[in-house]
Amino acid sequence: MEDNWNGIKEALNSTCREVLGLKEHHHKEWISIETPDRIKERKNKKTAINNSQTRSEKVQAQAEYI
Repeated sequence: MEDNWNGIKEALNSTCREVLGLKEHHHKEWISIETPDRIKERKNKKTAINNSQTRSEKVQAQAEYI
């Protein structure tokens, strides 16, 4: 039963990939091309603050975040 389902699932997925292709992200006109990169960079800095283990690391990460 499991093998049968995996075969059906793989057939559907491969057909959908061929017909539809991968989802393309279209950016809005009012958002510049650099904006998503800047958002990711800021998110990474925020993650660094949250993952810092010592107070000095946290202070340094907060200084970079601002």
